[in-house]
Amino acid sequence: MSVRARAWTALLLPPFAWFLFEQGLSHVLHAHCGVVGVGLGWGVASLAACALAAGLVWHLARREGALADIWLARLALALSGIFSLAIAFQTLAIVMVPPCVG
Repeated sequence: MSVRARAWTALLLPPFAWFLFEQGLSHVLHAHCGVVGVGLGWGVASLAACALAAGLVWHLARREGALADIWLARLALALSGIFSLAIAFQTLAIVMVPPCVG
């Protein structure tokens, strides 16, 4: 995989994982609100996708090369951290707040 393809993949994977986490889990919990274990597993899988994105560009952010590719790699690292934080807090919210309330 080329440097540019890795950078773009790592840039797009965390928001996509977060969106699937939000929409998919919302659909599952609205249909069957008692399945909290699915939410935890889905959160861990989404965090793993963000970690994969960070792993794709970890060494690219420090190397010499085209400035745009390095900038994209650093931006992908930042986005994977931000979306990992959002997914982690939402996963903790699934544990703390019972989904069948209301």
